[in-house]
Amino acid sequence: MFRYQILIEYVGTNFRGWQVQKKGKTIQGIIQDKISKLLKEEIVLFGSGRTDTGVHAIEQSAHFDCKKKIVNNGKFLKSINYFLNEKKIAILKIRKRSNKFHARFSAKMRIYKYIIINRFSRPVLEKNRGWHIMKELDVDTMRKGAKKLEGTIDFSTFRASTCRAKSPIKSMKLVKIISSKNKIIIEFRSQSFLQKQVRSMVGCLKYLGEKKWSLKKFDNIIKSKKRILCAPPAPPEGLFLSRIIY
Repeated sequence: MFRYQILIEYVGTNFRGWQVQKKGKTIQGIIQDKISKLLKEEIVLFGSGRTDTGVHAIEQSAHFDCKKKIVNNGKFLKSINYFLNEKKIAILKIRKRSNKFHARFSAKMRIYKYIIINRFSRPVLEKNRGWHIMKELDVDTMRKGAKKLEGTIDFSTFRASTCRAKSPIKSMKLVKIISSKNKIIIEFRSQSFLQKQVRSMVGCLKYLGEKKWSLKKFDNIIKSKKRILCAPPAPPEGLFLSRIIY
């Protein structure tokens, strides 16, 4: 058996997330099906992690095993993208890996980016590619709040009730906020995340930016470990899985 890693870009708007489900189109399901047909054998695709309905990927990582060696990577990419591009999915790269490599379990760092479009007018070119917020946000206060999310913390406040993770304790390596030309980009770096953790944190940072919450209140809400006190999660269209580091 040969193992291959693929890097994937996709628009998640019209999908029910990454993972195969009984009903509805999923990214994993479509790619798995197309590769199986192309290689003429049943393929199982393993992703670096799940993305929810409507969430996008700049560079998702996945792997699969197959019986025959892929001799021409360029031909493979051209063939598979012929079927995937119309569905707003693209395989960016393919590389051969050892059997020790696992797209999920070998990952050392996951990087997510959340985009806020902070202006009065609704976006046209970037529709469904960011969270449109009309009220001007206080980015400096949001940055101060972001620092409170760094480190090894119990993130129960930001954990979805359906989350299956064994522990709510995660080590957040970095939360960085960049603001330029009515666009606010929030980058999160951690080895792993809880379900809806990023969107929940963004929702709370938005409350800080709107001055609905003080920094002290935000700190108390983090320490409370109570999901009920969390701000409403940010919508999925602003979230991008940016990169997986191995």
